[in-house]
Amino acid sequence: MSRIVRAVCPHDCPDTCGLVVTVRDGKAVELRGDKEHPFTQGFLCQKVTRYLERVYHPDRLKWPLKRVGPKGEGRFSRISWDEALDTITRRFREIAASADGPQAILPYSYAGTMGLLQGSSLDRRFFHRLGASLLDRTICATAGSVGCNVTLGTRAVLDPEAVVHSRYIINWGSNTSVTNMHLWTLMHQARKAGARIITIDPYRCKTATRSDWWVPIRPGTDAALALGLMHILWRDGLQDDDYLERYCAGTEELRERARKDYAPDKVANITGIPVADIEKLAHEYATTRPALIRLNYGMQRHRGGGMAVRTIVCLPAIIGAWRHVGGGALLSTSRLYPFNNARLERPDLIPPGTRTINMVQLAEALNGELPGPPVRAMYVYNSNPAAVCPDQARVLQGLKREDLFTVVHEQFATDTADYADIVLPATTQLEHFDLHGSYGHLYVQTNEQAIAPLFEAKSNNDVFRLLARRMGFEPETFDVTDEQLAAEALESAPSARGFPPPQAFQDLSLDRLHREGPIRLNVPENYAPFAQGGFGTPSGKCEFYSPWMLQQGMDPLPTYTPPAEDPQTCPELAARYPLQMVSPPAPSFLNSTFVNIDTLRKAAGEPTVEIHPADAAARRIADGQPVRVFNDRGSFRAKAVVGETVKVGVLVTQGIWWNKYAADGVNCNTTTSSRLTDLGAGATFFDNLVEVVAE
Repeated sequence: MSRIVRAVCPHDCPDTCGLVVTVRDGKAVELRGDKEHPFTQGFLCQKVTRYLERVYHPDRLKWPLKRVGPKGEGRFSRISWDEALDTITRRFREIAASADGPQAILPYSYAGTMGLLQGSSLDRRFFHRLGASLLDRTICATAGSVGCNVTLGTRAVLDPEAVVHSRYIINWGSNTSVTNMHLWTLMHQARKAGARIITIDPYRCKTATRSDWWVPIRPGTDAALALGLMHILWRDGLQDDDYLERYCAGTEELRERARKDYAPDKVANITGIPVADIEKLAHEYATTRPALIRLNYGMQRHRGGGMAVRTIVCLPAIIGAWRHVGGGALLSTSRLYPFNNARLERPDLIPPGTRTINMVQLAEALNGELPGPPVRAMYVYNSNPAAVCPDQARVLQGLKREDLFTVVHEQFATDTADYADIVLPATTQLEHFDLHGSYGHLYVQTNEQAIAPLFEAKSNNDVFRLLARRMGFEPETFDVTDEQLAAEALESAPSARGFPPPQAFQDLSLDRLHREGPIRLNVPENYAPFAQGGFGTPSGKCEFYSPWMLQQGMDPLPTYTPPAEDPQTCPELAARYPLQMVSPPAPSFLNSTFVNIDTLRKAAGEPTVEIHPADAAARRIADGQPVRVFNDRGSFRAKAVVGETVKVGVLVTQGIWWNKYAADGVNCNTTTSSRLTDLGAGATFFDNLVEVVAE
């Protein structure tokens, strides 16, 4: 007997696709896109179409394990759940009662699932109640988020479905056709109606190849380009004076900075973009309406990343693009969902004075270089830090510590699981219930459980319920079902200055979601939040001049902050490591997820590094030749791909490979640093000077 179950793709992608699962005799036999989903409309990426291979993969972790060999070798023996939970409880109690206290315990998670319940509910309650160190989850999006907040008071946002009305579309640091494919289909519809698509990126990614114009930019110089565009807009009278007068603050100060400091010839030297192209881009952007900038998180992964995003999101206000349906800028829709995260996570349980550890600085945390007690235990879930963290060699050094008690709750034996003392088997998305918003569309969805957990797998919430009982924590805080948690999340959180929109969850209920499937937020069709101002800043205006930035001791106006590792500003370092390396995700993977799925790994081939023919010739590197990429932090091996997909002086390696599938047992993060961004304390993966030599 068959039944159909609605599910949701849980992975870190803005599309948050609706899925339909056919279950027969308790087994999922078919998974396809939900054709009734208004945004994702029934088609899936190459990764999620293979999701049943993930669910029923022979290498799934099946039962709890304990380590029996040296850390890193991945040798374990089977134990019972009772033994695993008793061991964790005993070690946590011992550490909490020691002189170091519970802050010597560090939870480590990120976006292995984007579900609200399995991603950030009982886990937060558990570690807050325990008094463990807090984790600042900054590795992906915080620099851009804070940059947007400074200028707009919320994320750069519009109704993604309104993109069909756009007539000039700039993908700025966004490989939209791969990482946001359903938005790309709307861009393609807009192009059929006359739109022009431009991609600004150091790499001729698939989106750049499919665009009308690829503008190759030197990594980390996006703010300079934005300021150069502003110079031309004001110089040539292309601004919208009425919008600036009504809805913006600091116009004259920004105009003077752009005029004085960012002339096109100077910007051309910084960005590597010819003056003629900068002039052309400015004029086309200002005179074609509606104009849209789709910016993404890749551009913010350097020292000045937060300021870069802050600067770019000023542009739509200068030309009045926010007025028009399909005009403005889009970073994320996440701030439009009024989920009651405080009800889920219970920050009131956090003991006063609890320290926060930035997840980007795991190397420093594990090697005793941060204030506070040493990290003596780590509980890893929804993440694979051994593969994804910067400064990889020192992260692995820390994970090898014999005095570090590490628990990993996972679906597979990842690189991180190899260093664990206790490994717990986790459910996949088909084996538990969850609730989802999106950062790429406006629909709320429930992921209905399709099948029973395989083998002895348990969901995140089930494990934290069991641990809470063993720790003797209050049952009223933890003995709640996932359905109850979902209902709490849908009790709208208070709205600050209109974001999220206070009416967004009007008439929305868990019962409706169960019955009807995806439900759109209660916002107008073709939602354009800033058409008449209404920004979420303290002034209610688009703040070119930010009093908050001034209070923080930072430049209150948009400016260009060069990368920390840059040939123009670090000539001594560039003399040894002259190439700027960026490491975008491989289309077959999603960060480090799916690397162990044979069909997808075969599609990815092997680790590669793309290099311009001029740089290759100078190093006598031939296409297809094995090479070594290195700097003072580390090195990794890859195959050279020689071509004009990158600018001179730039390397691109697609990640993130598991170390165990790399020839030399490391990936590109052995060369990246744990330096933080200017705003949001984010990661600087693309702020990375290296050299490459033939092997």
